[in-house]
Amino acid sequence: MAQVFPSFLLDGYRNFMSGRYATERDRYRSLAEEGQRPRTMVIACCDSRSAPETIFDCGPGELFVIRNVANLVPPNGLDTTFHSTAAALEFGVIHLKVEHIVVMGHGRCGGIAGALATSAGHAPEGDFIGKWLTMVSDMANRVQAQSDLSLSEQQTELERISIRQSVNNLSAFPFVKSRVDDGQLSLHGAWFDISSGELWTMNGDSGDFLRPAA
Repeated sequence: MAQVFPSFLLDGYRNFMSGRYATERDRYRSLAEEGQRPRTMVIACCDSRSAPETIFDCGPGELFVIRNVANLVPPNGLDTTFHSTAAALEFGVIHLKVEHIVVMGHGRCGGIAGALATSAGHAPEGDFIGKWLTMVSDMANRVQAQSDLSLSEQQTELERISIRQSVNNLSAFPFVKSRVDDGQLSLHGAWFDISSGELWTMNGDSGDFLRPAA
């Protein structure tokens, strides 16, 4: 049986063509002819509530975005056969020569909740998610052991700790480290609260998350 394309997507496309595309037609044509040159890469969660382009109010060609479950950066060499996050990272750093990489997590992350559930003996169903989340299993176990924290406090703590780990993992890739050492690339962490709209940025020296001045 032939599948019918979702009508709400077609409606959205029509709105896009008559609205944003019509307004920015020259920009899209320039991007098509000259290629993309984004200054910033964002490694974000694939959660539908935390789209970087929306949160940072960016237009076409401004962000190079990598999205995966729980916005994780695997250690260099974790998978030497298929490694989509590393491939996109390599493309952005070597070929696009981005100047900033932001690892952006968010509140109420389902992936992080899954890591905590696994630590408590309730692994998420499926063949792939559990294996992916083993990257934060040690941290999840340590956070889970803090019985004085509520479940929501454990979740927020692990969301932020995993961001710090991912930023650290970035430096394990030689092509990232060399550009950081040369002053051509800077690494950042951020955490977005879906419920309040608050953005917290990570201090590169202390690792603390702070709210920037309005």
